[in-house]
Amino acid sequence: MLYQNDDFGKDYLNGLKAGLGDQAAGMIVAEASYEVSDPIIDSQILKIKDAGADLLFSASTTKQAAQTIKKLGELNWHPTHILDSVGAVTKPAGLETSKGVISVSYSKDPLDPTWKDDPSMKRYFDFMAKYYPEGDKDSGFNAYGYSTVQLLVHVLKQCGDNLTRENVLKQATNLKNVQLDLALPGILGNTTPNDYRVNKQLQMMRFNGERWELFGPILEDTGAS
Repeated sequence: MLYQNDDFGKDYLNGLKAGLGDQAAGMIVAEASYEVSDPIIDSQILKIKDAGADLLFSASTTKQAAQTIKKLGELNWHPTHILDSVGAVTKPAGLETSKGVISVSYSKDPLDPTWKDDPSMKRYFDFMAKYYPEGDKDSGFNAYGYSTVQLLVHVLKQCGDNLTRENVLKQATNLKNVQLDLALPGILGNTTPNDYRVNKQLQMMRFNGERWELFGPILEDTGAS
């Protein structure tokens, strides 16, 4: 496992170990961390390769995620590569080099032709054309921003006329089956006072050299682990 040496990366590491349970010690053959300020992460990749890993889980942000993909290509090393961050990584790393990388998603990709006639995607494109015409409508960052604001509007409407801090928090932690425009079909937003996570469902996806393709069923984190 490659991870960023901060709370972001360590949460992934701890979560992976918790999920694997008693098998973690035998399955994780190497752990390598990096600092955000590190200019390159070549030594970390080599450490994992030399350990004989056949699967690489990369809990990295955009820069290091792209570096990892590129380095694997330079080494001609092709482990199963699971990536947590997919924002703007495939082009810098090289589209062909990125082919086969696996990640997860809970939202529709504006570049995916599957959604070209989808009414919800059309609403997003109309929004971009009206309010941000100079913006990149195909950008996952802009799509994420649209979904975030849509969720905020939902919370504010749920608050009614009571916009105190206490009520905003109460409503934000009591979301029930919220369907956002760009959420994948079957994925609903739910929160509780004890669980602030809006997205607890996801679907696997794989980069085909041009775009991400969804595969498999909707997976749900029940919190059982």
